[in-house]
Amino acid sequence: MKIRFISLLVAIALAWPATAQINIWEGTSCKARTVTLTAVLPEGEPVASIIVCPGGSYYWHDTESEGIAVANWLADNGIAAYILNYRVAGVADYLFAYRAILRGNRHPDMICDLQRSIELVREQYDGPVGVMGFSAGGHLALSSGSFAGTNFLERYDIEPEVSLVPDFIAAIYPVVTMSEEDIVHKRSRKGLMGRSRVHDKSLRDSLSLEQHVDSTMPPVFLVNCKDDDVVEYHNSELMDSALTAAGILHKRLLFETGGHGFGANPEKLNPETSEWQENFVPWLDTIVLRQNGHRIQFPIGD
Repeated sequence: MKIRFISLLVAIALAWPATAQINIWEGTSCKARTVTLTAVLPEGEPVASIIVCPGGSYYWHDTESEGIAVANWLADNGIAAYILNYRVAGVADYLFAYRAILRGNRHPDMICDLQRSIELVREQYDGPVGVMGFSAGGHLALSSGSFAGTNFLERYDIEPEVSLVPDFIAAIYPVVTMSEEDIVHKRSRKGLMGRSRVHDKSLRDSLSLEQHVDSTMPPVFLVNCKDDDVVEYHNSELMDSALTAAGILHKRLLFETGGHGFGANPEKLNPETSEWQENFVPWLDTIVLRQNGHRIQFPIGD
C-alpha cells in the first residue's frame, strides 16, 4: 500500500494542475472503501502538506467551497492539499434516522479516517503536515490535535511508525463543543454521535474539544464570524480560551460579518472574510520558522 501510494503521488506530481484519488483503507481490515484522499499538488516541491476536511454537519460534505476551492488555493500557494472524503452519517440517516437500528457511520470512524490520512501523507512527505477543517470538519481537524495521543487505528491492527500529531491546525468557523447546550450545533452532534447516543453525557464531554486541550496541542489558526447563524461563534471563543489557558500558540480572527460556509469560494467571501486567506499564509510561515528554524518561501498565487 505504501509503495503504491508513493508511486501514485510521484506520477501525479509530474503534471500541473494535478489531482488524483487515493483509497486510504486499501489493503487494511477496514471496509470503508469510499473514503478517499484527493491530492491537489502544486508545481514543484511543496512547502507544506495540508489535509482538508470539508464541513457538512457530519452528515455530508461541502466539497466545492470547503474542498476543491480550498485545495486549489493552497496549491496556488505552493502547498500540497489532500481533500479527505471522511465517513459521515449520510443523507439517508438525516432523513430516516436508520442509525437508530443499524450502526452506520459514527464516532470514532471520522477520526480514524483522519489519523490514517495523516499517517499516509507523513510516510511520503518529510515537511510540515497540517490539517484544515471547516464547520464540522473544523471539529474533526481540532480532534486530530486533542486526541493525537490515542491511536484510533489500533482497531484495524495498525501501529503507525510516524507521528499522528499534526504540525498545525486551521479550524474555520468550527464546531467545538458537544456539551454546552446553549451553543452546541445539534445537527453535528447527532451526525457525529448518532441519535441514540446524544444523551450520553460522558460521550458528549469526551467529544467537547474545549475540555481536551493540553500542552501537546499543536499551533491553531481559528476563524469565525459574529453573524454566523449556523454554528454559534462562541464555539470558537471556548476553544480560544482553552488554547490560551494551555499556553498554545494560536491566532484567532473574529469577523463581524460573513456568516457560515464561505470556505475559499470567492462568490461567498466578503471583504472581511477574504482576509482569512491573506492571514493564513504568513501565519503558517511563522509556524514553520518556529518549528524548523528557517523561513519558507511561498509562491503566492492569484
